[in-house]
Amino acid sequence: MTAADGALFTPEVLSHPVEPLGLLRFLRRLVDNPLATWPQAVFEEKTLEVPFGKRGLLFVMDPPLVDEVLVGIAAAFPKAPIIRRTIGPAVGDDSIFTAEGAAWRWQRRAASPPFRHGTILSFLPAFTASAITTVDRLGASSGDTVDMAEAMMETTFDVIVETMLSGRTRFDTKRFGEEISRYFDTVGWIAAYTTLRLPDWLPYPGRRRAMAGNRFLRAEMARVIAERRIAPSPVPDLLDALIAATDPEDGRAMTDAELADNLLTFVVAGHETTALALTWALWLIGHAPAVEARLLDEVERVVGAGPVEAAHIEGLAYTKQVIQEAMRLYPPAPIIPRIAAEDVTLGDRQLAKGTPVYIPVYAVHRHKLIWDHPAAFDPDRFAPEKARQLHRGAYLPFGAGPRICIGAAFAQIEAVAILATLIRSLRFVPLPGHRPMPTTRLTLRPEGGMPMRVERR
Repeated sequence: MTAADGALFTPEVLSHPVEPLGLLRFLRRLVDNPLATWPQAVFEEKTLEVPFGKRGLLFVMDPPLVDEVLVGIAAAFPKAPIIRRTIGPAVGDDSIFTAEGAAWRWQRRAASPPFRHGTILSFLPAFTASAITTVDRLGASSGDTVDMAEAMMETTFDVIVETMLSGRTRFDTKRFGEEISRYFDTVGWIAAYTTLRLPDWLPYPGRRRAMAGNRFLRAEMARVIAERRIAPSPVPDLLDALIAATDPEDGRAMTDAELADNLLTFVVAGHETTALALTWALWLIGHAPAVEARLLDEVERVVGAGPVEAAHIEGLAYTKQVIQEAMRLYPPAPIIPRIAAEDVTLGDRQLAKGTPVYIPVYAVHRHKLIWDHPAAFDPDRFAPEKARQLHRGAYLPFGAGPRICIGAAFAQIEAVAILATLIRSLRFVPLPGHRPMPTTRLTLRPEGGMPMRVERR
């Protein structure tokens, strides 16, 4: 199947401004959906300078230059301060996600063991068990309309609790998800306040409830840590690795507050990324009968009627391609903000210290100079022979370089196992006329959720 035959599903796209927005229109869009402020040119040009503060802002879409920023001279481009201001209140200023330099490096090493390939494959029973539970739950409502965004969040949250916390901890999953969403919904206001250089303490709609939600989430993490201190897990997991970790430079271990921040980072990011990939994938598949047929054929041929096991993962190649293509069109993290830490040369540009440099992943993934028919859903883009031809700066669902998402392999294998399990037993039918728009709330969520009709096969 090729784009030339006209059979590919092409989702409706957001409208992006062709001309610069005035300040008030810009701020209004920023609060509603930061993604909608991006100029149309980021989908067409290799780089784009836009007015922003004293130095302006540079969008970088050219894959070789993206690679320079994130890999080649990554040390010259640390995370931009807006990361701390938007994400810091949720996961702390010095967690593995927000820390820099030596503080980041030792935390990264400490958290690595559960994300090794062999360990991830040992988690397959947990992945499939959560997926089977979801099949049973959704199958009981066959014919009904279900918010698949919410359903996938619940599925992947269960996986994180089982694999990263040994399955012995019980959360109020519904409230946990609600508090995360409540905070994410305020990010547009935080971005607007950052643009206007307003102080952190200044109120904005939803701030008080969002901060209360953050306190609840941290309290939950503190409870889990206190329980683990009293009763260690019989099988070492992520929390055990973090508790046992020490900084090789000074021998210090993480405080309980640091443990709580990092645990919250992994719980939030660990289920959000996979849930969104699955949500968008199911909606895209629902509009692409030929893709659905190939998926079913592969799952029946490779897995059969039993659960997905470690030995099946390599054979589920097309299933993986579907996930990869869903994450191309709808990358969970749609932008990577960086800042020049020093005067630096990037391509033919001299950038002054302090210049914001943004990698608009959503635009890179839909760029007309990089992809054929960039807005179309075509999993064959990631067939092995084609994928090998992609520049590594062209596809960034998990970032790139030293700060690439530590859970990238975990998320991909989890998504493949869950998708294979769901699609074999259930059909996911898009609602007529429903056109979900991608909305940036730190992650790329479907505005208003993803209602779909679920039917047993």
